[in-house]
Formats: sequence, C-alpha cells, structure tokens
Amino acid sequence: MDFSGIAGFMNRIWDEDIIPVLTDYIRIPCKSPAFDKDWDKHGHIEQAVKMFADWAAAKLKHLPGASLQVVRLDGRTPLILIEVPGATGNPERSGGPSGATVLMYGHLDKQPEMVGWAEGIGPWQPVIKDGKLYGRGGADDGYAMFASLAALLALQEQGIAHGRAVILIEASEESGSPDLPFYVDHLSTVIGSPDLVVCLDSGAGNYEQLWLTTSLRGNLIGNLTVRVLTEGMHSGTASGIVPSSFRILRGLLSRIEDETTGHMKLPELFVEVPEDRWKQARDAAAILGDETWSGIPFAGSTKPTVPKKSNDSNAELLLEKTWRPQMAITAMAGYPLPADGGNVLLPYSTAKISLRLPPTLDAEIARRALKTALESNPPYDADVKFDVPRGDNGWNAPALAPWLETSLNHASMAVFGRPVAFHGEGGSIPFMAMLGEKFPKTQFVVAGVLGPHSNAHGPNEFLHIPFAKKLSACIATILADHALQTR
Repeated sequence: MDFSGIAGFMNRIWDEDIIPVLTDYIRIPCKSPAFDKDWDKHGHIEQAVKMFADWAAAKLKHLPGASLQVVRLDGRTPLILIEVPGATGNPERSGGPSGATVLMYGHLDKQPEMVGWAEGIGPWQPVIKDGKLYGRGGADDGYAMFASLAALLALQEQGIAHGRAVILIEASEESGSPDLPFYVDHLSTVIGSPDLVVCLDSGAGNYEQLWLTTSLRGNLIGNLTVRVLTEGMHSGTASGIVPSSFRILRGLLSRIEDETTGHMKLPELFVEVPEDRWKQARDAAAILGDETWSGIPFAGSTKPTVPKKSNDSNAELLLEKTWRPQMAITAMAGYPLPADGGNVLLPYSTAKISLRLPPTLDAEIARRALKTALESNPPYDADVKFDVPRGDNGWNAPALAPWLETSLNHASMAVFGRPVAFHGEGGSIPFMAMLGEKFPKTQFVVAGVLGPHSNAHGPNEFLHIPFAKKLSACIATILADHALQTR
C-alpha cells in the first residue's frame, strides 16, 4: 500500500467532498425520536437520509457492482443499506480477492441542542475553526458513512483488494437503537455472517494514534417520580404536615448511591473487572497521564472523583468510567424555574435517572434490582414509581485475532507513527451488544473521533478533521489486511 497516496486521497476527498456535505448536515436538526416524538412529520431525519443517500450513490459509481437502498419498515426510522462487492484489486499488489464480509456501521440521528454553546457556535450552525468542524452530529456520528466509503474508495484507487462490505446507517441510535434489531432481522440474508465489524461511533484517548475500544457500558434510563399531593399548596399551610417530595426522592436515591462518594450500593450492579481490562486501563493511563481527566471542563476547583494519590489513580478513573456502575440525574420535572418559584409546596418530583452499567452485566438484572430498591416501602407511604421500561446491555470485545492485532498496529504506525492503544469507553452502543450475541466469533474494530474536548451530546461538539482523515486511512489499511488474510 502506498501510504502517502492514501493520505493524499483522504485529504482530497475530505476537503473537497466530505466536509461540505457534513457542514450542510450539521444544519439539519434531525434529533433522534426520543427527543422528537414527531420526527416523521417534521421531516428532518428524512432530509438527512436523502442527503447521505445522494452523496453515497454518486460515489458508489466508482465501486463496481455497488448498490444502495433506503429500507423502510412501518412505523420505524429509515435505514440506509449499502452493499459493495469484494474487489480483487491488482493481484501483484493485493494478493488476491477476499470472500469474507465486513459489516460497517454508523448513525445519522442526533442528540438535542443542549445549552452552553460558545459565542458564534451552535448546534445547527456549522463553524470550522482550527481544523475542527463544530456543530451537532458531525462527530457523533454523521462522519461514519463518509469515512467508511472513503476507505473503500481509497483501496479502489490503488487497486487493492477488499472483502465484501455491507454498510448500515441507522437513524435511532441516540434513542437506544429500538428500530435496528428489526432491520437486522429483516436484512439477515443480506448481512450474512460478517467476520469483521467496523463501528465508527466511539472515542479516542488522544488525537495522536489509533485507539481501539475494547468495551462499552450498558445503560438504564428511567424516571423516578415521588408524588405527595394532587395539587400544589401554600407552603405556609402544608409544610410541616406534608412531607417534601424532593426530600423523599433524595432519600430514595441514597438507597442506591452513596451521596458522599458517588459509589453505587447495590451488589447486583457490579461485575468483576477482567484482568486484561485492568492492564489496558493501566497502559492507557500511562499514555494519557493527567490528560485522563484534565480535558474535562471542571467548574471552579472541582476535582476528579478519585484523588491523585498514586500512579494508579488515573487508571482507577478509567475503570470508574468504563467498568463500574455510575448514576447521573439528567433531568428534573415538577419544578418551576427559580425566577418563577413561589411559596408553594410542590405536588411531585420527577428525576430522570441515567445509570451506566458494567459491560458484562445483564441490564435486566440491574433493572429489577433498581425498581425493587426504589419502590419498596416508600417513606410516609408516598406514591413512588420508577418507570424504567428496559435497559441496554454493554459489550466486551472478544480476544483479537493475531492478524487483526498486527493490522491495527500496522495501521497506527503507518498513519500516525505511534502504536495502537486500547481503552474501554463509558458510553453505550446498543448495536455492539446485539452483534456480539448474534456473531460470537466475529472480530470487531470499534473506534471513533470523539477525543479530548470533542464533547458529544454537550455544547461545542466538534469533529477533529485531521484525525478523521487519519482514522479513515487506518480503516482502509485494516480492510486491505482483512482481504489478505481471508482470501
């Protein structure tokens, strides 16, 4: 492979073709169905699907035999399906054809706006500054389809073989991918049994090397409601007689979390951390040092949850983020804004709970344990309900095949000049757990552009353009190596 040629190709296709369409994509408020109940009527997801499909269809003309269709199931978000046949390439350079299948994945739905964007930057207002494309969705995960096709087109330009590729771009990932299992079942004969999965919806510890994600946490989201009145009452009349719904809610949360340390209390929420993941956390911490936490925008003198006491402190932070359960309250209902708050004892309090689960924990076990702990024997016999319809399991990667481990390091050294690094991610990609169950012998390359400060889901989200180009080149290298070892 001519790596300088691959780099030149990536510079051209990203600068001339990909960045312009991603810029237009950022302008589309195609929020995931969980955040836009009327997504079908509003048409933003449909607009993004058409934009992606039109771009891809034009590029597929350069990949012989390739096809694209927008698949639609009743009542569900659409899915883009791209099929690219395996290419023989130039036998003198590539070693011959591959008969295996690689499944490549991404999504185009977005998180909501969020507040706190810097002046001149907004969720639907694309801005390129210092090599970064700011705006919602560019990095999470709009770029994935473009990077996947760029890798295949780069191999085509150099006459290098690759296996059959199936690309799935869904539109409900930020809602927990409720539609995707139906499409995977519907398209099972098309997908076949891939021996390699490439998912570009993850993160990176820095922008100086390739990072492979080795685990993802599960997720459990529910609303805890405490109701003490049928309507609000003057606090001078009711306080002292009617218990505060907030105080009860606070006490219920203390059943499952230590408010002093943030550690979860229920034993059902924990798993034993595998030794290889301990080692990877130590290795990643040695690479990153205090960058493990220093890139987070702490307010004032706020400090990380694990105090800096030893060289293992940063490794412990990585494990807290990737292999241990953590709770966050992501929304509250039942309260007016401070400016509108009167002397009223409020009738109810609702907290939206987001609980991150260890990668190998069964989410249903966690769901039942939480529901029992929060709803049983409520103080004052208050009306308490924890509405948590389901949970998403996490994912722990299988052991790397020797060829893939060699390829990852080969790609990172060739493109970045530094070896590949391994880390767990604290987020969730429901698709990975589903694929891991369906294809237990499949190899996985889970990577992404969500590095330091990229701030997916929050304000000032950006796509690091130079890193995205290099990641695309790494994927091209891995696809070429995949074809060689499966020919």
